[in-house]
Amino acid sequence: MTRPVTTALAAALCLLTAACGGSSDDDRTSTTATGDSKSGYPVTLANCGRSETFRKEPSRVVVMNGASVAEVSTLLALGLQDRIVANQQSYGMSEVSGRAAAIKALPTGDIELNEAYDIPREAMIGLRPDLVLSVTTYGFDEKNGFATREQLEQVGANSYVSPQGCDDDPSRMTVADSYRLLRDMGKIFQVGDKAEKLIAASEENIAAVSEKVRGRKKPKVMVLFSNMAMGDNDFSSVLSKGIVNDILAKAGGSNAFEDASRTTFADLSKEKVAATDVDALVVIGYNDPDPAAYAEKLLEEFPQWPAAENNTYVTLSDSMYLGPSNDRAVEEIARMLHPEAF
Repeated sequence: MTRPVTTALAAALCLLTAACGGSSDDDRTSTTATGDSKSGYPVTLANCGRSETFRKEPSRVVVMNGASVAEVSTLLALGLQDRIVANQQSYGMSEVSGRAAAIKALPTGDIELNEAYDIPREAMIGLRPDLVLSVTTYGFDEKNGFATREQLEQVGANSYVSPQGCDDDPSRMTVADSYRLLRDMGKIFQVGDKAEKLIAASEENIAAVSEKVRGRKKPKVMVLFSNMAMGDNDFSSVLSKGIVNDILAKAGGSNAFEDASRTTFADLSKEKVAATDVDALVVIGYNDPDPAAYAEKLLEEFPQWPAAENNTYVTLSDSMYLGPSNDRAVEEIARMLHPEAF
């Protein structure tokens, strides 16, 4: 990965860490919805201490970045891609067939991005959105050059911060938050039945996998991004907290570096990594054409790991993050960790 891309990714991933700063409030990500007209509107959501009322179905949706594909993938899963007028989210790959191509085909709004690699205030207003989605409140922070939620409201646009994004710290995120995002979009766009079917299918898949691996030893797994640096140490893209831990637990595994940081990412030295027993690797590809090569390089670098002795790794992408496809990650990891169960 070239340095400019690495820098861009690090800046974008900053939106997913507490280090970016943020505003905490008591409401966090609790959401409720009401609507009593024959059409189902108005719909009101309580989101990060704000009350967002939708009087009709949004038709000009802008999806901000934050190194997430959760929001755009959720809209695609619900068949709402034609509502998107500008999308800044992309992983370049997906566990779901056709999703990466579908995301790539979405309009971007032809926006010149700001230093935070996202849509600046003036350009956002010029898009004439009626709904703006952001993975955290960082995307609505005026000091970062973005349109605030109040400014968007003044031009008739609703805004939405995804679950666990209210204080810009997704370290408590679980798979249930992916379901909440689906449900909220289902309410906003009046496709709740479709959202519930997707949730039920995911829950069923995960329950079946978890039952197969129940009671088995839980291998220690290292989860990290391929070819990406965020901090000062050799291994600064290692995931320590967040939804990945819930996925690992459901797949019959545990995070080898869960205690290495109190935030989502750990910034680790080579010595710390070498001294840790790693039974398996999960390498997340972000616009990386060959994450498997990175995984194999790591196994060669640390031959003392049980993972290296058994060549145990899997490469994943969007299913490891907030979004509609966490059940894919659970099954792929479970099959890697417990092949005898399948």
